[in-house]
Amino acid sequence: MSQRPVRSVLYIPASKERALEKAKGLACDAIIFDLEDAVAIDGKVPARTLLAETLPTADYGARLRIVRVNGLDTTWGREDVLSVVNADAVLLPKVNSAADVDAIAALTTLPIWAMMETPLGILNAAEIAAHPRLKGMVMGTNDLAKDLNTRHRPDREPLLTSLQMCLLAARAHGVTIVDGVYNAFKDDAGLKVECDQGRDMGFEGKTLIHPAQLEVANTAFAPSEAEIDLSKRQIEAFEQAERDGQGVAVVDGKIVENLHIVTARATLAKAHAIEAMKD
Repeated sequence: MSQRPVRSVLYIPASKERALEKAKGLACDAIIFDLEDAVAIDGKVPARTLLAETLPTADYGARLRIVRVNGLDTTWGREDVLSVVNADAVLLPKVNSAADVDAIAALTTLPIWAMMETPLGILNAAEIAAHPRLKGMVMGTNDLAKDLNTRHRPDREPLLTSLQMCLLAARAHGVTIVDGVYNAFKDDAGLKVECDQGRDMGFEGKTLIHPAQLEVANTAFAPSEAEIDLSKRQIEAFEQAERDGQGVAVVDGKIVENLHIVTARATLAKAHAIEAMKD
């Protein structure tokens, strides 16, 4: 799991100069500069050129800079990948297998992220996550729902198996993973429900389609004050128990073992990393 915060991962059309400029001041942890779905066919090459000219000099602070390229089976994919040099990662759409990661790895030395948005990709999630060059996975829930022919449900029950398979793969191989988008960008209540669900499942953050969604996602995927307080008390109690020659402690009437301390330290580390993003 990444120590670098990725609570909010905002898609920005690489074809829009104003959006590229505005993103410098947005409260997102990461930006996906999109050359794929957000760009019309006749704007693909100009968007690639604009982004290649923008990234070397633009100051996006501590935000993770990820470029989503077009697929390597398209007219633009190969040149998209070759054009990306001033970024933190390249995001490949519709990854179906580790062979797809091999193909992009042959073109770039940058860390690689994979869109998990096809049935075959979900079935091969473990081999994709195991690829030595893969550093992140992004759930593409819209494309996945289309391919699965599911109906939309607020509880996302038709997608839970796919989401959990990717989470298992990511955790097994130490890969960052973020949840899919929530399409109703004016529905804060619905977004909060989906963010809370994703956080409860184990996602590190959520991809977003509009800046209006940032605050909800940042809050949902950050440790709460109660979680921070509990983590501190668990660590303190466990350390005291160890000094007393005990292997467990009790906090709020619950047993605290070493595994709880691992989680508590991770919670505090995430809180510190989020604070550092503000500097």
